[in-house]
Amino acid sequence: MKTAVNKPGLKRFFRLIYLKLVRTNDTAQKVSLGFGLGVFLGIFPGSGPLAALFFSFLLRLNRGSALLGSLLTNTWLSFATFLLSIKVGAFVTGKDFSQTRQAVSAIIKDFHFKDLFNLSIFEIILPLLFGYLIIAFCLGIAAYLAALAIVNRIRSRRVSPGKASGMLNKH
Repeated sequence: MKTAVNKPGLKRFFRLIYLKLVRTNDTAQKVSLGFGLGVFLGIFPGSGPLAALFFSFLLRLNRGSALLGSLLTNTWLSFATFLLSIKVGAFVTGKDFSQTRQAVSAIIKDFHFKDLFNLSIFEIILPLLFGYLIIAFCLGIAAYLAALAIVNRIRSRRVSPGKASGMLNKH
């Protein structure tokens, strides 16, 4: 009887990710920068996996790590950072957090596209976008640094085939 989760398939999937990200010919910096870019674009509203692929291609970063970073953060982390983004954005733009949060909540509850053309909406969108920009940038940098440390650590543990065969030939 088959279970809901195909364990060999899941193991194979993670093995493929490992091979594509850690054993790639890209430098650790390109892999890590791709991941950081993906996290940034995954958190920032209106962008996501397609934007991560596009910008990683444009910047010649590792597309697999950019896609992975974007997919890991695309929806769930954006919602988790929503209130934090309002708070940071309100602080940066000099707006009152409580008023900004209430205005955003009111717009979300009763959204109409015509509201986007109201001048007052920019008092709400601007703090929200600045907040998301700052949060996404900080988490993107943190993701880059963490990925760089992990990739460098894994690559330093691997023994290259040339070194291993050279040790065997010495008698």
